[in-house]
Amino acid sequence: MRLSTFATAAVLAVTPIAVQAQDVTPLVSAEWLKAHAGDENLVILDIRADIENTDLGELPYIANAVVAPYNTAGWRTEIEGVPGQIPPAEQVAELIGSLGIDGDDHVVIVPWGTDSSEFGGATRVYWTFKYLGHDEVSILDGGWRQYDAQGGERVAEAAVPGPTTFPFEVRDELRATTADVEAALAAGTKLIDGRPHAQFVGEAKSPVVRIEGTIPGSLNLENSKLYSSEYASFAQPETIAALAEGLGLAADEENIVFCNTGHWASVVWFALHEVGGNTNTAMYDGSMAEWAADPARPIQ
Repeated sequence: MRLSTFATAAVLAVTPIAVQAQDVTPLVSAEWLKAHAGDENLVILDIRADIENTDLGELPYIANAVVAPYNTAGWRTEIEGVPGQIPPAEQVAELIGSLGIDGDDHVVIVPWGTDSSEFGGATRVYWTFKYLGHDEVSILDGGWRQYDAQGGERVAEAAVPGPTTFPFEVRDELRATTADVEAALAAGTKLIDGRPHAQFVGEAKSPVVRIEGTIPGSLNLENSKLYSSEYASFAQPETIAALAEGLGLAADEENIVFCNTGHWASVVWFALHEVGGNTNTAMYDGSMAEWAADPARPIQ
C-alpha cells in the first residue's frame, strides 16, 4: 500500500510484520485485525456509508483505514439501463489504485455489520477484488460492530492514501452473463435466487425489476440466512453446507446465484464459493434487473 507522507509516518511507528499467504482467509476476526493492523502490506478498507453523519463522537474512523463507501465511491454503476453493475475493469482498478492498494496488499474490507443486506456491500466488494484476480482479500466478520466491541482503535481522520497502480486480470468464470443464464436454463444447471422469499415467489419486487417473479426453475437461498444480525457474524461452514444440501446442491456442483442487482447474490456467492469452497459458483450481477427487462425472457 502506498500512503501519503503523513500516513506513512503513522504506519512506520509500528514495526511491520510481513503478511503470509496462509493468513489470507475469507473472514478474519476483530481480534485478528487488531493483532495484524500494523502488518506490512495490510490495507484496511472501510466501506461504511455516512460515517461522518453518525453519532460516533470525535473518533469515528478505524485507525490506518482508507475509506471508500460502498454506495458512493464507484464500486457499482449503471450500464445500458441496468443498475448495480461492476464498472469496466480498468475503471474499478483505477478506483482501487487511488486508495493506495497495489497487487501485493492483503485487503481487509470493513462494513458496518448491521445485517445481511448491509454486509452485502462487503461481499460485493470482495467479489470485485476476486473478479479482478486479486486473491489476498478478506472481510472483517461482523464489521464495525465487532471491531468496536473488541476495542479496536478509533481515530478522528481516515488515512490518506497515495495513489498507486493496481494490476488486474479478469476472471470471467466468476461472473455470469445473461447468455450464461440462458445456457444454464437449457442445461439444467442450478440457479439460486438470493432474494427474500416474498420476492422469490412473486409476492413483492424491487423497484428496479420490471415484473414480479423469478427465473424459471430457480431455488431460493435467502441471503438473510447467511448472516446473524443478532450476533454480527457470518454463517459457519457447516451451516452453509447444510443450506446447500437442502437445495440439493452438491459440494462442487456448478451453479449461478442471482438477486435483483447482484448485491444480495454476492452474499450467497461468498457463502458458497469462498466459505463453503464450491469454486463452481458464479454470480449473475445483472440479475433480475437485467433478466426481466426483456419481456421475451421467461419469468416464473
